Amino acid sequence: MRVFKLIVDFYIKGSIHVGLSCYALVRMTQHMFHISYEDSLAHFAFFGTIVGYNFVKYDALARAKKIQMRKELKAIAVFSFCCFILVGYYFFQLQRVTQIVAVAFLSITLLYTLPFFPNKRNARNWAGVKIYIVALCWVGVTLGLPVLNAEIPIIADFYLKCLQRFLLVFVLVLVFEIIDLANDDPHLKTVPQQIGVRRTKLLGLLLLLPFYLLEFLKSNFDESQLVVNLLLVIMISLFLLFANEKRSKYYTSFWVESIPLVWWLLLLII
Repeated sequence: MRVFKLIVDFYIKGSIHVGLSCYALVRMTQHMFHISYEDSLAHFAFFGTIVGYNFVKYDALARAKKIQMRKELKAIAVFSFCCFILVGYYFFQLQRVTQIVAVAFLSITLLYTLPFFPNKRNARNWAGVKIYIVALCWVGVTLGLPVLNAEIPIIADFYLKCLQRFLLVFVLVLVFEIIDLANDDPHLKTVPQQIGVRRTKLLGLLLLLPFYLLEFLKSNFDESQLVVNLLLVIMISLFLLFANEKRSKYYTSFWVESIPLVWWLLLLII
């Protein structure tokens, strides 16, 4: 049992799970826009998410020497380095325009983590900005990059999907912010800190409504997608309603982050 827990903890703390969530959303995009299942972009997003998230989570702590390099963290560091090499490998298999946009999102990640100006906070600690940066990056990587790399025309459906994906990630981040409310710096001005948990849940539920209704505006209307999205909305609503500060760390780091995977699997099944 102890070995199993160690494996699960490494799987979560090493950002493999969130990487798979990103991978699932890339595959969702490829399905929605009828893009052939081209692996280089999906693998780039998967390994890039692992590297990016581990960098965000552990860089500041390591530089501040607030964590010691225990065996687990050393393993995560080595694992992240291996993933970084794979990111480079898949990066050079992408289209030039995709590479340029990918570098732009890398810059946002660096801005999110590193303070570029003396005595200034990084973007992660800018009041009220964090949730928008996270949502923007996820939209760009999981939707923008696959479409650009496939060199398909940018039509109205693309912008609808961008808005829909932004709303999805925004609501999921709200769940994280509710769970982390007790530990977040008050200066972050997260949504629950500003409007309270009850109103945050209400906001999330309200945002799920346009997320669902936007599907009706697509040019190639898909009834099966409506069914899948309805199940997704119900699932997210339940996670949102039952979120509170006393929930286990696995509530968000495993179960909530599993939602994109479940969404993708439902689409394959239905």
